[in-house]
This record gives sequence, C-alpha cells and structure tokens, in this order.
Amino acid sequence: MKETLHIAMYPWLAMGHLTSFLHLANKLAERGHQISFFIPTRTRPKLASHNRHPSLITFIPIVVPHVDGLPVGAETTNDVPASEGPKIMDAMDLTQDTIGSHLSQLKPDYIFFDFTQWLPKLARKHGVKSLYYATTYMISLAYFSNQARGIPEPEFHIVTEADLLVAPPGFPCPGIRLRRYEARTLVYVFNMNFGGGMTLSERHNICFKECDVVAIKTCREMEGGYCEFVKKHMNQKSILLVGPVVPETPMSRLDDRFDGWLNGFSHGSVVFCALGSECVLDNDQFQELLHGLELTGSPFLAALRPPKGSETIESALPEGYLERTKGRGIIHGGWVQQQLILHHPSVGCFITHCGAGSLSEAMLSECQLVLFPQSVDQFLNARLMSTDLRVGVEVNKDEDDGSFTKEAICEAVQTAMDIENKVGNEVRDNHTKWRNTLLKPGLEDSYINEFVKSLQGMLG
Repeated sequence: MKETLHIAMYPWLAMGHLTSFLHLANKLAERGHQISFFIPTRTRPKLASHNRHPSLITFIPIVVPHVDGLPVGAETTNDVPASEGPKIMDAMDLTQDTIGSHLSQLKPDYIFFDFTQWLPKLARKHGVKSLYYATTYMISLAYFSNQARGIPEPEFHIVTEADLLVAPPGFPCPGIRLRRYEARTLVYVFNMNFGGGMTLSERHNICFKECDVVAIKTCREMEGGYCEFVKKHMNQKSILLVGPVVPETPMSRLDDRFDGWLNGFSHGSVVFCALGSECVLDNDQFQELLHGLELTGSPFLAALRPPKGSETIESALPEGYLERTKGRGIIHGGWVQQQLILHHPSVGCFITHCGAGSLSEAMLSECQLVLFPQSVDQFLNARLMSTDLRVGVEVNKDEDDGSFTKEAICEAVQTAMDIENKVGNEVRDNHTKWRNTLLKPGLEDSYINEFVKSLQGMLG
C-alpha cells in the first residue's frame, strides 16, 4: 500500500469551491501527503494565507483563457456578473490541454475535481484516478437523487417544478421541502446552459458516472440519515465521507479597516451579512435588505455584490442611506476575509446565503445564524440548518416569488440575537451543541484517516 499520496486538485473557479478544496488539502498535507493545486494566477494571493503547508501544497498557476463576453483578466465567478458564470466554465473547458500536460508531468495518484466533466476521461488517459469532491451537504444529493425518485437513465434530470416540490419516497426528514419559487429556480439552473452547450445537470451526472470515486464533505453525526439514504439508492458508486473538514484559521490578520471598525463595538453586537461571490440581487430586493439591516438598530457590516443594473454599490444605495447609517454601517462591494470577520468578538450575528463553505465556517463561530438562501443547494442547506438541526433562523420569503421585506430581515435578526426569545435561545443552544460536536477531539481525524486509507486501498 502506497503510504504517501500525491493528489492534484482542480475545483470549479468560484471562491467558495477553491477555499473548500484548499481546506481539505491542508488536512491531507498535515498527514504528509503532497498536493498540486491548480489555481488561476491572479487569484493565488487571495488563497495564500489559507495554505498552511506550503512545503507540501504547491500552487500551480493556470492561465484562464479569455472567452468572448468575459471581462479581460476574469478568472473566477467573483470577477463576472452572475449571468456570465457559465462563461467561466467555458474558459475552464479550454484548459484541458494545459491540465493534461501537467498530469503527464506530475503523475499524481488522484485528481480531485467538480463540474469539469471531461476530467475523468483525461485522468484515465494519464493513469490518474479521478475523485469527484462534492463540497455541499449530503441532503442535496439525497433530495435530488434520480435513483431514489425512480427516474431511470438516460432520463437523468428532474424536469418539472412539481417533481422538486416533493421529497423522494423515504426521505429522512419529512418536514423538509422546497418552496415553489425555489423549485422554479432549480429547474432553471439545472437546465440552463452551463458552458459548452451542456446543462449543469448533465455536467454533474457525467462527473458522477465517469469518476472513479465520489467524496462528500459531511459526517454521520450531522447527516447520518441522509448518508444511509444515499448509500441505499446509489450503491453502484463508491461514496466516501470526508468528515466536517474544519477550516483552519487563516494565517493572515484581518484587514485594519474592518478590524479597527469592529473594535469600536461591544461584544456580539455587530450583524455581518455576506451572500457569497455569485449572488446578485434585484435592485429593489437589494435595497430592501439594506433597509432591513438599518431597521435592526444594530451596527452592521455587509459584503454584497452590486445589484442587477448597477455597476457599483454606491450607485445602488437608497437615498440618504449613508447619512442615516453613518458610523454604524459598512456596505462593502469586494471580497472580504469572512472567516476572520466571523471570529471577531464584536460580531454576534451572521446573515448567510447558506453556501456549504460559509456554513462550515459559521458552525464553528459563536455568531447566531440567520439563513438567507439564494440558489441551488443553498435552499436545502438552509432547511437542514433550520428544520433538522435547528441551529439558525430562516428569513421569511414569499412562497411564489421569493421576495422578502425589510421587516422579515429585521425579525429574523432580532429573533436570533434576542436572549429572551424562545426560538433564539433554542437555536443558540443547538448551535453550541453542534459546534462542540464538530470540534470534538478525534472526530475529524477519524474521518480524514479513514478517507486516506480508502484512497490508498484503491491504488492497490
């Protein structure tokens, strides 16, 4: 059995995916394994502080080819409007020859990937095993399982809203469901062109079928029922559990601008809102969110992208907003050091879009969670947290169109932060319980060690 593994990684070029892969790379390097991490040239500095083992984790720069319609120099989804995200996929597709050349020279044992459906075939050509690393929670795999719904191949995608409104038979938590607007959003996303004339569903299903092994970032302690459900219905594919993959604290310091500002407020008083690198709200909902933050009466820091139709955050702000919130509110339009902000003692509430990476960081913080899902797996992630684990308060939205009011934002924040509120106390206690579980000595190690052992065993 080969003791030291050499693993290449090429994640979807979105910051949440890149950081999630790098967190796993750190866990593997900690055990002496070598990692070759393909990363866009100009994006590398943003992740450098997350590399805890630079002697074992080598960043291999990749030039992201220019595609018509993309801004010059665009490398990740953070660099483009949400509607242009599929063109980042087009650009990744153009790197096949580059990745193939690297695989030929590096000769890794495995390559970890997601979305690039051509990688399993390319890897086999170079004698490399491919691992599809799903950075989301198991609940999504369980809910969207075509096998569990009795949909045979090649009809390997769910077409209608009606299908998605009902969980598959035997789903572990019968109280979990999608709203009508969520099902409609998912049907659109699953069937839209996601680069190369392929849909997201088609890419996912090819990745899943063609790879040598699937790995999910989760643990039985949190998602045992969903793990068993998936195992029952997808027993033809080897699925490994990687565990919680607890993110290490970045080695960098929080930017002085944010650190100094946060230091001016009392412990646990600041509301932090971050909706990820891909979320772009309609202008009216963007302003409603800002009014909701203002209405809480709490100091707040919001990391948001400009809304649709606006080039900058400043041009989209409600009239008089800066004057009314001067000294107690910051609206930032760029990337922020989310993990460091979450652990600042002044931050007491986190409004999150429920991306899996953000939730992993949030679960380890002492912030109260306000769940504000926007798309794809985030809807089910939010239900897992609000309905199953009961660790956060979800923002109330309209069933049909997903719209929300400033009052709904304010109510969710105040419910989560109010120590006299019954619901707030319940989610606070549950959050503490699950944080302690995830940080329990030996828990993560047991999963990572078993994961490595499985990888070694597959090499013979």
